[in-house]
Amino acid sequence: MSSEKEKMLAGEPYDPSDPILVEERHRARRLCDRLNDADVDEVGERRAILNDLFGSLGADVTVEPTFRCDYGYNVHLGDDFFANYDCTFLDVCPIEFGDECMLGPSVHVYTATHPLDATERTSGLESGKPVTVGDRVWVGGQAVINPGVTVGDDAVIAAGAVVTDDVPANVVVGGNPARVVKELE
Repeated sequence: MSSEKEKMLAGEPYDPSDPILVEERHRARRLCDRLNDADVDEVGERRAILNDLFGSLGADVTVEPTFRCDYGYNVHLGDDFFANYDCTFLDVCPIEFGDECMLGPSVHVYTATHPLDATERTSGLESGKPVTVGDRVWVGGQAVINPGVTVGDDAVIAAGAVVTDDVPANVVVGGNPARVVKELE
C-alpha cells in the first residue's frame, strides 16, 4: 500500500490531512516565514533558506518576499531565476523552471487539483499534476499557471493570463484562458 505522500507525488488521489503531509506543510510555512522575514542584504542567509526549502536550486536565484508554497521540496529552479513579490506555488507535484526564467509579481503556479464531481470533491481527497517551464520564460504579473501545464522555451505569458493548456516555445500567450497572441522569432 502506498503512503499518502507517495500517492500525492504520483499525482494520484491522496488525503492531505495525513499527519506526515501536515507536518511537511508546516515545515514549508516556517521556512517561507523565515525567507520572507530575512534581511534582503543577507544573501547568504536567504540562499541557505532557499536550499532548505526547495528540491533543487540553480545559481543566482532570487525570490522576493512574500513567497508561499505547500511543500517546497517539489520546486526545482534553474540558474538565473527571478520571482518578484508575492508569488505562490502550490507544489503537491513537481514544479520545474529552466534557466533564466523571470516571474512578475503575484504569479501563481498550481499543481494541486480537485475532483470535478461534487461528491468526490467533498470527500477531501486531492490530486496533482506537475508543471514544467522551459528556459528563458517570462511570466507577467498576476498570471496563473494551472496543473499539468508545460511551457516551452522562450515563451512569454502576459500579465493576468490564466494558462490552462500547454504553451509552445517562442510565443506570447495572454487572456483567460490564455491563447497564443503572437509568435516570436
